[in-house]
Amino acid sequence: MLYRTLGSTNLTVSVIGLGTWQYGGEWGINYTDSDVAAIVNKAEELGVNFVDTAECYGAHKSEELVGNAIKGNRSRWILATKFGHHFHSYMNRSRCFAATDVVRQLEDSLKALQTDHVDIYQCHSATDEEFATTGLWEMLQREVEKGKIRHLGISISKNRNMVQTGMATAVKAQVLQVVYNRLDKGAEEEVFASCKQQNLGVIARVPLASGYLTGKYKPGAQFAAGDVRSTHNPNEVMKKLKDVEIIIANEVPQGISLSQWALAWCLKHPVVSIAIPGSKTPEQLIQNVKAIDLLTNDHPLATAAPDIR
Repeated sequence: MLYRTLGSTNLTVSVIGLGTWQYGGEWGINYTDSDVAAIVNKAEELGVNFVDTAECYGAHKSEELVGNAIKGNRSRWILATKFGHHFHSYMNRSRCFAATDVVRQLEDSLKALQTDHVDIYQCHSATDEEFATTGLWEMLQREVEKGKIRHLGISISKNRNMVQTGMATAVKAQVLQVVYNRLDKGAEEEVFASCKQQNLGVIARVPLASGYLTGKYKPGAQFAAGDVRSTHNPNEVMKKLKDVEIIIANEVPQGISLSQWALAWCLKHPVVSIAIPGSKTPEQLIQNVKAIDLLTNDHPLATAAPDIR
């Protein structure tokens, strides 16, 4: 495993982390404690030390499954979760960024995760108006002072959001989570330059583009009801999968899997600290972690990192 320092925090994170949206039940699989324990145990074996979850991945369900899997071994893990939403049913959430409500969300997350603190607490896909909710960041700083939160973060919903990115230091956030993958490079335009200037730790989410960058799916692929991808715009999915075919033909070296190449592509950017693919099984996790082999100094993918614009 390779490790990097997460921005100005004192956290040393594995470059491959564990995304957990799938545990909430919106990706066509209903996970059990034993399912998640198997993935988490394999992650620990491979040197992964970072888990990213959220309050709205199944009404704290993902957090509960993670909490059960790591109890008794909490100190070994860097836990990141989020606030701002309430889960009601499949793809049905309400939003609340009021300070008093977020305090309750934090307490519920701590209970679900079976811990007295989270390492990173992230504002989750807020609008700019929600981000600026009166008293929100002052309340969060008080929770930092109490020790319930170690570091604050922002998970921006649009990867060109310079309002929230630019305000990170002002609200004492040290981490920014953003969509970044070979099909969606928008963060390179301005966001990454601001992250570098502020020394923010960058978490690349959706690094495999919701699975489209795994090579499993061809143009025209259909997804079952209950899988969040069944709600994606069919025309956009078709375009992405056609783009993937072009990428495979022109960019991915022979003998290298597309998913490993795509993860290494994200991680070679000098601003990115960690990528958090949503491994559904221990076997998927093993394959994802193998992406670090492509980052060694003698491998072609380790050179020619993209410029920060």
